[in-house]
Amino acid sequence: MTDRVKNLKAEVLSRSWSKFEKYTFEYRTADGSWEAQQREVYDRGDGAAVLLYNRKKDTVVLTRQFRLPTFLNGNRGGMMIEACAGALDGEDPLECVLREAEEETGYRVEKASKVFEAYMSPGSVTEKLHFYLAEYTDDMQVAQGGGLASEQEHIEVLELPFGRACAMIASGEIRDGKTIMLLQHLQLQRSVL
Repeated sequence: MTDRVKNLKAEVLSRSWSKFEKYTFEYRTADGSWEAQQREVYDRGDGAAVLLYNRKKDTVVLTRQFRLPTFLNGNRGGMMIEACAGALDGEDPLECVLREAEEETGYRVEKASKVFEAYMSPGSVTEKLHFYLAEYTDDMQVAQGGGLASEQEHIEVLELPFGRACAMIASGEIRDGKTIMLLQHLQLQRSVL
């Protein structure tokens, strides 16, 4: 523990695809006093995401798939445009993004560069994402992509001009946080790459 948290206790509320727990603990405030707190925490494990980009064609490969939580929260149709990503499930983040890229997009990339890590919703979710960029060329396409039937993935693969993908952030067509972060990171790094 740290000197700011003591008497941490967890109560499991649900253990299905992931773990949902209620924590009680004492937190030391800025004035040094201890305050009792409760928080609910969703633990789905860590993940990794990769943005595939083609320097020569100035394109990116993204995916479109149905996401129930967004449908439940006002996203008509529930479809989301995203960079490909997956849960680590004990796997190395680099191995994860290389595998996910092929499963979801059909492109077999052999290397990817890690650009940063981020907690996506630190107020209630433990997940930390590892973010990567990977360059692709047309000859790296070895399959149609679309995800795994066993995981009930019905993924549409999109190859878009980079400028169009960035414009889709402003238009609201791209609203996925990890994808926005990767597109903006690539925009900032384009002169370096």
